[in-house]
Amino acid sequence: MNVPFLIAKRYFFSRKKRNIISIISNIAMIGVAVGSAALIIVLSVFNGLEDLIREIYSSFDPDLKITAAEGKSFETDTEFMNRIRNTPGVAVVSEVIEDNALLRYNERQMVVKVKGVSENFFEQNEIGASVVEGSSDLYFNKTYRALVGRGVQYQLSIRPGNQFVPMQFLYPRNVKFNPLNPEGSFNSLNILPGGIFAIERQYDDAYVFVPLNFAEELLEYGRRRTALEIKVDESARIDQVKRELQQILGEGFKVQNSDEQHTSLLRAVKVEKLFVFITFAFILGIASLNIFFSLSMLVIDKKKDIAILASMGATAKTIRNIFLLEGALVAFIGAAYGLSIGMLIGNLQQTFGLVSMGMATSVVEAYPVKMEVADFVFTGLAIIVITLLVSIRPANKAAAMSVTENI
Repeated sequence: MNVPFLIAKRYFFSRKKRNIISIISNIAMIGVAVGSAALIIVLSVFNGLEDLIREIYSSFDPDLKITAAEGKSFETDTEFMNRIRNTPGVAVVSEVIEDNALLRYNERQMVVKVKGVSENFFEQNEIGASVVEGSSDLYFNKTYRALVGRGVQYQLSIRPGNQFVPMQFLYPRNVKFNPLNPEGSFNSLNILPGGIFAIERQYDDAYVFVPLNFAEELLEYGRRRTALEIKVDESARIDQVKRELQQILGEGFKVQNSDEQHTSLLRAVKVEKLFVFITFAFILGIASLNIFFSLSMLVIDKKKDIAILASMGATAKTIRNIFLLEGALVAFIGAAYGLSIGMLIGNLQQTFGLVSMGMATSVVEAYPVKMEVADFVFTGLAIIVITLLVSIRPANKAAAMSVTENI
């Protein structure tokens, strides 16, 4: 068996309970345990938040979204649409026209995002399941209906059950403004509210869904579209379909998956997670300084043992390894406790939601948690590096001790 490990193990477990070296080592162990547990918990919360963001947007966003690389719209025709529909892996292609317009209802008005969608739009997302009042049917009894965000409803006091008061949309026409006839500078179309949806405040406070033909007439887009939203077949890989579509469409178009549609937000979460990891790794480093002090005192306490080992033929490398392994034992036992505690607390939070968000308007009641193997691996690597750094100097000092002066 490994002799340096056996000696390091003996030093670790045979100390007297009231020995100051033992006390400092225990403090170091507790510090590493608390730091590693806190790091795992915080990283798991960031993982949970990242998944929560994806879950919230998944009900609104398509698997793939095609937009113009420059400008906000692009021309479409039958041949163009057929090329996309015939791409392997493409299950549903929905046409979208989206722009800002002024919405009036009774005596109130506000600027909203009008999203005109083709009839197959609700085949590829879960917005229909988010309807809290009325219906998601935009073609009720062969007449146009609008699906309104809950925030827009509150702002304008819209009542879907009232079939006598329509919503009026106004959009500026591409003509010279006439101060004598300001209304003539706007396209104006009426539509009845058919339902109310509630997904997330960003959407609820801004969006109104309308039939594609209604948006086409109101916004005067003709065959132009602001986006094509694509549902990928379950048997196909999204990345593969994305590459094929990008190759077909060329550099004039962007093909984005669900993460790329919210690149800035997800990148912000990842950057925050990285800085949290660095901060807690630094805290672990501070806690591990106690390992340095305990090893330094142990080297002084075991001068005679070191001299005897050297006289028996132990090399400087063997002596150095004894104290490196001693530091590793303190750190790894503390890390094992810490990682186990972090995993336990994470599982309890997932199961029982111990810590709530503390906001009445939050999407979920408790902080979301998701534990990933990578976090445990990187935390372990951080502990290994920190332990090695704080243990090298005391170990080298022990290896350099004179035999004759300490016997």
